[in-house]
Amino acid sequence: MLKTINILNKRARFDYEIIEKYTAGIVLTGTEIKSIRLGKANIAESFCEFNNNELFAINMYIEEYAFGNQFNHKARSERKLLLNKRELKTLAKSVQTKGLTIVPLRLFTNEKGLAKLDIALARGKKTYDKRESLKEQDTKRDLDRIKKSFR
Repeated sequence: MLKTINILNKRARFDYEIIEKYTAGIVLTGTEIKSIRLGKANIAESFCEFNNNELFAINMYIEEYAFGNQFNHKARSERKLLLNKRELKTLAKSVQTKGLTIVPLRLFTNEKGLAKLDIALARGKKTYDKRESLKEQDTKRDLDRIKKSFR
C-alpha cells in the first residue's frame, strides 16, 4: 500500500487570487521521486515559466536522496511539467496577454505512485486584499468559536 504525499504551498492562496486550476505531471529522475515519496520537498518559493512552448517548474526544492550515489539530482533545478497541448496554449496566452502568473499549489502522489503538481493560474493580490482575507479568516474563526460554545 502506497503512502500518499501531500505537500502544500500555503503562501500561494494568501499572495494570489486563484483563477483556474490544473493538474500536471512532472518529469523526474529516480532519486527525485524517491525523495518526494519520503516527503522531502518544498514548493513554497517556486513558480512556473514557459520556455520554448513548454512549461517548467522553477525553484522547486527536492532534497537530495540520502542513499543516492554520484548520479544524485540537484536540489533546485528546472523540472518540466506535462500538460495537454490545448491547456499549454491557453495558459501561455493568458500569461502573455492578461499578465497573470502560474503558481504551484500542491505536490502530491496519486494512487499509482506518480508525482503530480496542482498548478493555478493566478493574479497577485494587493496589500489591502491580503488584509481583507486576514479579516475574513479572523471573523470566521471567531464565529466558529461562538458556535462551538453553544453546542
